[in-house]
Amino acid sequence: GLCLLVLRLFIGIHIFLVSCALPDSVLRRFIVRVMCSVLGLFVRQSDPQLRDASVRVYIANHVTQFDHNIINLLTSCNTPALNSAPGFICWSRGFMELGVTGSRAELVESLKMYSSHRENPPLLLFPEEAATNGRAGLLRFSSWSFSILDVVQPVALQVQRPLISVSVADSSWITELLWTFFVPFTVYQVRWMPSVPRRAEELSEDFAVRVQELLAMELGVVSTRLTAADKMEHMKRLRHTSHLPFVPASSQPLAARPRVPPSLAGIAPEEVQITAMAQRVKEVLPHVPVEVIRIDLAQTNCVDTTIANLLEERVPFFPESEQTGTDLPALSTSQPAATSSIQGSVAVPSSKPATKLFAKSPVERHLSLQERKRALYDYARR
Repeated sequence: GLCLLVLRLFIGIHIFLVSCALPDSVLRRFIVRVMCSVLGLFVRQSDPQLRDASVRVYIANHVTQFDHNIINLLTSCNTPALNSAPGFICWSRGFMELGVTGSRAELVESLKMYSSHRENPPLLLFPEEAATNGRAGLLRFSSWSFSILDVVQPVALQVQRPLISVSVADSSWITELLWTFFVPFTVYQVRWMPSVPRRAEELSEDFAVRVQELLAMELGVVSTRLTAADKMEHMKRLRHTSHLPFVPASSQPLAARPRVPPSLAGIAPEEVQITAMAQRVKEVLPHVPVEVIRIDLAQTNCVDTTIANLLEERVPFFPESEQTGTDLPALSTSQPAATSSIQGSVAVPSSKPATKLFAKSPVERHLSLQERKRALYDYARR
């Protein structure tokens, strides 16, 4: 494995020297492509006749750090350097330096000026602005790539590699280059799609979404709204989580562990949660049976919704104890002072007390129901 790595590094240096010595032509691309095949980089293209020679902007999905080098083996194109520092490394990797370090608006103006000269090669842009494995979905396309010209040509790129992943989210381009030299082969499949013109009065954002949907359908993946910034934030969280020390549950301090009552030990967490919520509902509505509360909580999973269902009589039940006078639930005897103060501060309805007897008149039954509901609401508020 080490000898193969050294041999391929030697061949890679020769490829770099040949690509720098020869001018950009069909012969140079053929020689470099043959040497890349010896290196283990195989490039296939589908429907090369679909490549439009008049198109000045190619739009491709981003899978590896060397996608622009692979497509450049098939046709002459330039990719502007966005995240690479200008200098020898940027030039050796095949990026085009524009000398623009400001905002995206300055970059777009510079690329418009570049595309206005017909002798310059077309632009190859990656609107995702971050590499993915290409198996699940596409990152959201940035709109600035579609503000340069009104006609673009999508390029669908798929990469296959045995044994290991084609793209590791948190690895550098040097690491991926070494893995490329180490694995037996890497196959790049390039599919040219028909050019897509901008519609009349179509915004750049809508143009980007439309091309993203077309590329996603061609690749058989989903079109997401996640951006390169979301991926960067996700990787920061993963690095922070991986750096946290692992503490076994047995070594955690007693205060850090959740306290479970002895009666609930060995019960599933869902049952413990239902029991805790049922206790809260029971404190508000002590005349409602616990089993009725648990059944409704299993459906709603919300204390407030269950209380509202019971007060609105959406859930039928038989009270646990008959009460006389007002239909206020019996209060706990352990809080007589608090109960008296609450009763003194909140006025109880002074209308006719509601009874449990079934009234003969429908009007009286309705009034009795409203009084009981009002009394229960007042008790629940207190």
